[in-house]
Amino acid sequence: MPRSDHTAGSRTKPTAVADSQETRQPAFPASSGTTLSGVPLKTVYAPEDLADFDPQTSLGTPGEFPFTRGIYPTMYRGKLWTMRQYAGFGTARQSNARYRYLLAQGQTGLSVAFDLPTQMGFDSDHPRARGEVGKVGVAICSLEDMQALFEGIPLASVSTSMTINSTAAILLALYVAVARQQGANLEKLSGTVQNDILKEYIARGTYIYPPRPAMRIVTDLFAWCKEELPGWVTISISGYHIREAGSTAAQEVGFTISDAIAYVDAAIAAGLRVDDFAPRLSFFFNAHNDLLEEIAKYRAARRLWARLMRDRFGARDPRSMMLRFHAQTAGSSLTAQQPENNIVRVAMQALAAVLGGCQSLHANALDEALALPTEDAARLALRTQQILAHESGVANTVDPVGGSYAIEHLTDEIEADARACIERIDSLGGMLRAIETGYVQREIQKAAYEYQQSVERNERIIVGVNRYRTEDQEPIPILRIDPAVEKEQLERLRALRARRDAARAAQGVAEVESRARSGENLMPAILSAVEAYATVGEISDAMRRVFGEHQETLAL
Repeated sequence: MPRSDHTAGSRTKPTAVADSQETRQPAFPASSGTTLSGVPLKTVYAPEDLADFDPQTSLGTPGEFPFTRGIYPTMYRGKLWTMRQYAGFGTARQSNARYRYLLAQGQTGLSVAFDLPTQMGFDSDHPRARGEVGKVGVAICSLEDMQALFEGIPLASVSTSMTINSTAAILLALYVAVARQQGANLEKLSGTVQNDILKEYIARGTYIYPPRPAMRIVTDLFAWCKEELPGWVTISISGYHIREAGSTAAQEVGFTISDAIAYVDAAIAAGLRVDDFAPRLSFFFNAHNDLLEEIAKYRAARRLWARLMRDRFGARDPRSMMLRFHAQTAGSSLTAQQPENNIVRVAMQALAAVLGGCQSLHANALDEALALPTEDAARLALRTQQILAHESGVANTVDPVGGSYAIEHLTDEIEADARACIERIDSLGGMLRAIETGYVQREIQKAAYEYQQSVERNERIIVGVNRYRTEDQEPIPILRIDPAVEKEQLERLRALRARRDAARAAQGVAEVESRARSGENLMPAILSAVEAYATVGEISDAMRRVFGEHQETLAL
């Protein structure tokens, strides 16, 4: 749902328009008989709705195939989910201060947001970076920036997630270089790099190279981590952005798992054995507003993935069949109108993720429809997770909704619909082909349009937007990025280039380009280049010269 920008003015009582709509209509609107994604709902569910349901094969035991009830036997009784608040803005030093603050407030894992130039493989002084430096994440150009980002944070003892895709290999190399300087044991380094390029072509747009060479970079990272970083999660296959673009819950699962199939196929084609890399695959899902549908979605995804890995790919290691996932509450559900309402939305969405069995979670801040979170808003979002963990009681029982007629029926429905998505993608020749023809993009656009139409017809109620509005609102504090940040970053970059060993940096970049042409694994050369203080833009350009740049497929 697009965010509205009505934010100005002072708070007043609700308007007469809102008051006149408070009495519920005699008959539900059509959408009240469906989930948020349009799955039909009965008024009440009973045993006959699960006539063919076999608890042994459909549910099983937590920690055992097909993992419907969770991937660990004791789930949160043994260990709470990782509270990983996504953060990053401005310069590396500013973001470092926010990370230290969140860790001091009880956050249990880091999650790094990078600015758009970094995501697109441009240094901060590139003409296309102008006006974007440090705006939606932290600006990282070189090893010097990465050192500042993690100053005073021992990487050996913290788990770090990096939301980065086209330049994932470079940012991971920068992270490893910092860990080496800190003396960390790389075999015990813990974290995740998103590294999911396919969803960029589908839903997000921060791609650089065409899909097929981009997939080669992904599998090079898989192979290198197997030898050098055995504890690192090499990909976080993202349904989050697919859902943010407007997909249904079932499409989120189906398209995401089709992406995963493409990655597994590519890794096997590159000579890797499925059980050598599959235990280090992970997923990233959206936590949206429809509480029951979201819980069922996660359970359906786990069961579908387990069966697919066993039956399609012949996995034998149970860890290869476990769908581990991070969840983030739905940014697209946040409203600029009455932003305090977002506190309630986020709490409800986070509850769905926990009841659905997530391994880590980010709770959005109330002000994120307006700007990057303020420190106070970020703390409140973290406190939301902590209250769920320690006060709500939902962490005390594994899969407490398991066996609910409604939940099990929805789980079956979403699994069946997601499987149909996968079969359709297969029939088109796989996800790469489906992306190249624009099929997936069109399906998401259609779902997004239908949802927006239901909002505009007032069939879907968005509190504070199309019902219960206020005439004026008192503005809330928002975080503003000082324009001086860009100037500071450019000065740091110029100073770095002036004092580094230019010949060594150039040699490192040349080796990356050479390996890109030869087909050798890129990661050793990228690591050598970043340790020589070659920049993100310079290394990205070396691969641009070989692979070219992707031109978007129009979906009409």
